[in-house]
Amino acid sequence: MAMEQYVISASSTAHDLAPIMMCIHDLLNRLPITARSRDQPGIRIENGKVIDQAYTGPILEEVLAENTVKRIRPPTGPYRGIPVVVAPVRDGSGEAIGAIGVVDATGIFDLAEFMEQSAGIRRQVCGEDPCPLPTETPAAKR
Repeated sequence: MAMEQYVISASSTAHDLAPIMMCIHDLLNRLPITARSRDQPGIRIENGKVIDQAYTGPILEEVLAENTVKRIRPPTGPYRGIPVVVAPVRDGSGEAIGAIGVVDATGIFDLAEFMEQSAGIRRQVCGEDPCPLPTETPAAKR
């Protein structure tokens, strides 16, 4: 009985990557996934379906060229302005042979930006003094 094998190499096709990328997609609660090998266009998966089997993107290409992890909001493409994390797949000698990207659910909410906006809203609603005042119940709003 022959066992199937899934090998990621510098020349893996979208078809080769599909089973592993679908697994990652499911593990990450179906966040969008993109991947490609160094020598072949790759795959884009959303909502449990393969959307594109000839996919590449600027961040996947940058990660392959620079062999580094990137956390960024792409300026172009289907994920323009949405935080993504893209990491290289490296061979035994450390060379980038592929790249896998995922929408960064943790980067969608920038905590510092959220806190700044929250403080601004509080100032708008309450003025400069604390709201509610220390002697008031939390339900007391002005």
